[in-house]
Amino acid sequence: MESGVVAVNNNINNYESKATSTITIKGILSLLMESIDDENCDGGGSKKRVISLGMGDPTLTTLFHTPKVVEEAVADALQSRKFHGYAPTAGLLQARIAIAEYLSRDLPYQLSRDDVFITCGCTQAIDVSVAMLARPGANILLPRPGFPIYELCAAFRGVEVRHYDLLPEKGWEVDLDAVEALADQNTVALAIINPGNPCGNVYSYHHLEKIAETAKRVGTIVISDEVYGHLAFGSKPFVPMGVFGSTVPVLTLGSLSKRWIVPGWRLGWFVTNDPSGTFREPKAAVPQIIANTEEIFFEKTIDNLRHTADICCKEIEDIPCIFCPYKPEGSMAMMVKLNLSLLEDISDDIDFCFKLAKEESVIILPGTAVGLKDWLRITFAADPSALGEGMRRIKSFYQRHARKL
Repeated sequence: MESGVVAVNNNINNYESKATSTITIKGILSLLMESIDDENCDGGGSKKRVISLGMGDPTLTTLFHTPKVVEEAVADALQSRKFHGYAPTAGLLQARIAIAEYLSRDLPYQLSRDDVFITCGCTQAIDVSVAMLARPGANILLPRPGFPIYELCAAFRGVEVRHYDLLPEKGWEVDLDAVEALADQNTVALAIINPGNPCGNVYSYHHLEKIAETAKRVGTIVISDEVYGHLAFGSKPFVPMGVFGSTVPVLTLGSLSKRWIVPGWRLGWFVTNDPSGTFREPKAAVPQIIANTEEIFFEKTIDNLRHTADICCKEIEDIPCIFCPYKPEGSMAMMVKLNLSLLEDISDDIDFCFKLAKEESVIILPGTAVGLKDWLRITFAADPSALGEGMRRIKSFYQRHARKL
């Protein structure tokens, strides 16, 4: 097992030196699962259950449930027998109209069906946005830490990736000075993720306004990944980047996955927010899902996320080797800094995660996977009991590996 872990670490370290372009979160999580020791037992001699705090899939918990109206909408659409054939390339008209109306609720202008394109989850929306903008010599500005799918799509399309940093001491805000320094005449887009994945941050209206002004100044558009849209539970409300569509053209990416707790349905969208017209390139259950989901469902989801984020942050206070510089205010994950100086036999974040999986059957994601070495991403969208137990196991792991004074 040890030689296998070394080989994996070498592969990931080699990948890191090439920038985050050849690895996926699911790939690392699969390797971590393989490293779990089947003989791990708790104090009573029973086999330890695996606790995964690495995958952002709320359906794996008992805390988050898809609303019944959503399931009924899909059942009604299937039973109508009207939607078994091929859909238009841009998506069913009813769905596009419903999404345009849904997103327009938070905008100072009205979107039309022609602004909306249905995709196979937000992942395809990411690929479509990069493919549409790709051209010889093009580059795209991506956040670090960020979501690795952007790097994969850019590499496939031959688009150069340039990373700007998110600033933990400022609540993971965009380093706008870096954006201005990195951008040139070949920059096709500035990508942001709000609410933040993997950091759990939510951008203020003022910061989004500055992002729009910066993008306009450097002559590029904004790709705004809002797959966690409205999952904000801190002091700042969620503000869509499209609010600033009159300042700079915005491509908004989103999906039903997170807010409606249906990530496996793979229903996303790609939307052009361009009321000034400066950037134009020429499923039937969706209307019911959007129109009929009661607000109490969304409120309960937010309350649950706030509660589990609080549990996670409180438990972290008792684990000296990890530090949370910014309490999450949105999405379903957070980034914590790993203090290697307090550990005597852990070399980096990858080593930490593999040994944790092997010894404690707890899965968390090494920061290297999202572009930030010696940090960790913890998903807090988990059952409170499992989350608490997982954090206590991490504390036990620290105590076992703590540097002797």
